[in-house]
Amino acid sequence: MKIAVLGSGSRGNATILTSSTTRILIDAGLSARQMERRLDSLGIEAPSIAAIVITHDHRDHTQGSGVFSRKFGTQIYLTHATSEACAPLLTGTEQLRFYEPGRSFTVGEFRVDPFLTVHDAVDPVAVTVTGTRCGTRVGIATDLGRPTAGIRHSLSQCDFLVLEANHDEELLRTGPYPPSVQTRIASSHGHLSNHAAARFARELLHPRLSGIFLAHLSRECNRPELAREVVLRALRRAGWKGFLEVASQDEPTSLVDIGGLRLQCNAEQLSFF
Repeated sequence: MKIAVLGSGSRGNATILTSSTTRILIDAGLSARQMERRLDSLGIEAPSIAAIVITHDHRDHTQGSGVFSRKFGTQIYLTHATSEACAPLLTGTEQLRFYEPGRSFTVGEFRVDPFLTVHDAVDPVAVTVTGTRCGTRVGIATDLGRPTAGIRHSLSQCDFLVLEANHDEELLRTGPYPPSVQTRIASSHGHLSNHAAARFARELLHPRLSGIFLAHLSRECNRPELAREVVLRALRRAGWKGFLEVASQDEPTSLVDIGGLRLQCNAEQLSFF
């Protein structure tokens, strides 16, 4: 299984997962043109995408879903409530497939397990995606007000994580947002700070976790170097020696071969517990 974040931040989020026969997007918050361009830069043809899995209705996760689906015939998986909230983006000609949080569904070689999160959206979920042949498990959670016990359980035992590190607490406090927006971002229904992401990542450590993408960084209230330093320092102190990259809003990350990465990391990782 391979993974890349096409872009992540307040102006659009999308993640690509590929196997030998199946390619899916988790969220489609960039324009269809941008997603096509960024997929092409990774050597992936947009018409080969089998499905878009929408995690919640916010436009930075849905903006390009309708156009992309109509252009390439891509199925869209989402909840009924999210579908209603996304009605302005859809014409009725898309191939919609509805799922329920807590019930897994299969797209080609991937089993998708959606689970409820704490975020100020209509019906927010995060997902784990497991390769049905290889057994590789990826957790994607880019909008988390707080990591509940259920979220921790759902994201446990992942080989790779896409985890939000939205803001630096001091930059949020002194930044351009009015107090009401600051309160919303820092609330239990908002976004994880760098330090909260670091604590959560440490809680999710286990010998098979070989890599992490940090995602959904605030352009105004965070810096990639800050997020990386805070999270990586916490993980290194715990003995973790895996791969960590900060996802950008403007360009895709590298396309990571998770199986290959796991083989590289396993010898060292298995001893840190």
